[in-house]
Amino acid sequence: MLVQIVFGRPTAAPSSSTPTVIVCGVPQGSVLGPILFLLYIADLQSLIEHYDLRPHHFADDTQIYGFCSPLASSCAELQSRISECIDAVSSWMKSNRLQLNTAKTEIIWLATGRRVYQLPTQFIRVGSDQVTPVIIINYYKTSKIIVS
Repeated sequence: MLVQIVFGRPTAAPSSSTPTVIVCGVPQGSVLGPILFLLYIADLQSLIEHYDLRPHHFADDTQIYGFCSPLASSCAELQSRISECIDAVSSWMKSNRLQLNTAKTEIIWLATGRRVYQLPTQFIRVGSDQVTPVIIINYYKTSKIIVS
């Protein structure tokens, strides 16, 4: 399973603005920006790994991967871990003044053609929303969910 969490991106006006003192955050384009962001989200990595899932961080979003066999009990257990992890990530984000964008969350199951019929098609709870998964047939030997 892959969970992609998109952080709110501030948009800048096309014109220049008046210089101002920054009380919190990092100015866009700052040399320290990437390093400070990694330090800011360092505990997010261990939080996700606590649920036996694998995170992949991008500039302003995170994907969470999980693997299971295509058996119904295995898929249900992975779905449960993903939902619990997203709840924990959402709480972490709130405590760090960030917001989880559930409208941009996608769930993708990956499986071989022979196993695709075994994958669940019901929704997965993402916060207070319900997201219906997309199924993609691939050449992997195990089933995966990608929540993006």
